[in-house]
Amino acid sequence: MSLLLRVLTSEPPLDPSGDEARSLLRRELVHPEYHERNVFEQILNWLDRLISSAIDGASKAPPLSTFAAIVALLLLGLALAWLLSRARRTPRAAGRSGPVVEDVAVTAAELRSAAERALAEGRNAEALVDGFRALTVRQVERGWLDDRPGATAHEVADALASTYPDQRTRVSGTAELFDAVRYGDRPATRDQAADVLALDDALAGRR
Repeated sequence: MSLLLRVLTSEPPLDPSGDEARSLLRRELVHPEYHERNVFEQILNWLDRLISSAIDGASKAPPLSTFAAIVALLLLGLALAWLLSRARRTPRAAGRSGPVVEDVAVTAAELRSAAERALAEGRNAEALVDGFRALTVRQVERGWLDDRPGATAHEVADALASTYPDQRTRVSGTAELFDAVRYGDRPATRDQAADVLALDDALAGRR
């Protein structure tokens, strides 16, 4: 960066031709520091320079301007924190999965009771998760689903789709919703949780 810095800080007049400017830029960009830092580091460095400039400016500004600069910096920091939290959560919500049932000793009736209690208390995410677990265990108990500890929601949906072809779309959508809520930290609505319990009832009605 030394060459470009000397050019930018040199005394005017500074009026290179187009070819000279492109040549200066190419010579500057071959420096390794431009290729060793990732985008996140560059953002942090930019923020550091921005904050330093704001602090230097605030020390010479009237009180009202200083207050406005502080508010602006706080808002910038909050926006950056929100963006980083979104960046961390999005991959989880997009593709994470795990076992449906973690306690192999629990019964469908126990899980269904827990789901109904959670729904009545407004804990919709818990109601949805326990409702899908109740559905899965009930199908194992009825012999329509193999007892496979550690099976994922996708695997459960695939197995149930062959047994209940008329419910394929509904079962698949419910499995995706289970993963999004249980492993992707996505909130659930009361209607979504109630739909899972209704699906459990519909599948349990098979003879």
